[in-house]
Amino acid sequence: MKDLQRILNEITQLTTHIETDYPELYRSLDENPMTLPVSKYPHMDKVVMQEYLESLKQLLEHYLDEHKTQNS
Repeated sequence: MKDLQRILNEITQLTTHIETDYPELYRSLDENPMTLPVSKYPHMDKVVMQEYLESLKQLLEHYLDEHKTQNS
C-alpha cells in the first residue's frame, strides 16, 4: 500500500508541475491516448499506476526535448 501511495504522490506532483510550468502540455493530458484507460471500468493497481506515472514522465521528457530542439 505504501508503494501505491508513493506512486500516487509522484503522479500528483508531476501533474502539478506540468500544470504550473507547462500549461500548454497540461491541456493535452486529457486528450492523450497514453493517459486514457482502454476499458470502461479499468482496474487500477500499483502496476497500472506506475505505468501511468512513467507515461507522464515520458510525455514531459518528449515535450522538453522537442521544444529544446525548436529553440536551438
